[in-house]
Amino acid sequence: MVSGVKKASSDEKKKPAISYWSKKKCNCPVCKKDFPREEMLSGNGRMNAGKLTDELHRLYIPSKRYGKINPLIYAIGACPNCHSAFLWNDFTEIKDQASLDRIYDKIEERKAAVNAVFPYYDLTRNRTLLDGAAMYYLALLTYDDVDLSYLPTMKRAILTLRLAWLCQELNEEVPGHNFDVAAQVFYKKAIFFYQQAVINETNRVEKSSTLAGMGPDTDKNYGWDGVIYLCGLLEYKYGQREDEALRLKKLDESKIAIARIFGLGKTTKEKPGPLLEHSRNLYEALTKLLDGQDVDDIEL
Repeated sequence: MVSGVKKASSDEKKKPAISYWSKKKCNCPVCKKDFPREEMLSGNGRMNAGKLTDELHRLYIPSKRYGKINPLIYAIGACPNCHSAFLWNDFTEIKDQASLDRIYDKIEERKAAVNAVFPYYDLTRNRTLLDGAAMYYLALLTYDDVDLSYLPTMKRAILTLRLAWLCQELNEEVPGHNFDVAAQVFYKKAIFFYQQAVINETNRVEKSSTLAGMGPDTDKNYGWDGVIYLCGLLEYKYGQREDEALRLKKLDESKIAIARIFGLGKTTKEKPGPLLEHSRNLYEALTKLLDGQDVDDIEL
């Protein structure tokens, strides 16, 4: 999909450190080999929190000393030997041998798929935005072979949404390489996985709501209410438009689900304020849309 993207410049080495290599190495459960773990440094003005988007994505204001920093790219680990990638905790949590065998059997398939979208990625250097996006895509493919007991559907929902954000950022940094197209692909995948996670939870196939950290970003956990909200928001913003009747049906269902958030949120202190605010905005937008208002006149 993407071609002509150059390797990251060596000038990055001259910038003040934003990450470090941990003394404790990570052991890959797939190939059983150790590899260094890169972790993000914090403090000293490295992270200046900006606005929270309607997608519950925290933006950060670049600093003069450290430049632009994206904490998202450090939340994933990727083994440079077998190109398996997980959220860091799952390197020790996933022990199902059948899952690990399936992952091992697809090493070359993963490498080829990721290299087609994020060429020149490197799993051994201080990670760049491109490397981070590649690691997320590797993780998305890795979790495809993980047993349902490890909640892979919910994790892939989070991964695909973050991938869409990273691709949007890549498109801003290096326009003209189809990263904007990739972002739209990952948004649509995110719709599928978020909605499938809810279906699996409802049908008791996968206990999606028990995942400890649902993000969707790394700064705050908006929990299961955040998942319900994002199901509606992503459908509203990026859902299919070919079958209008089906679209309106899904949005009406989302409106009802979001209304439940309001009912609980008014009396429950545990509900995060920003989620209620964004949910209310979405609810009002859905109400206007379902009442027949021109979609172009509706903004969140």
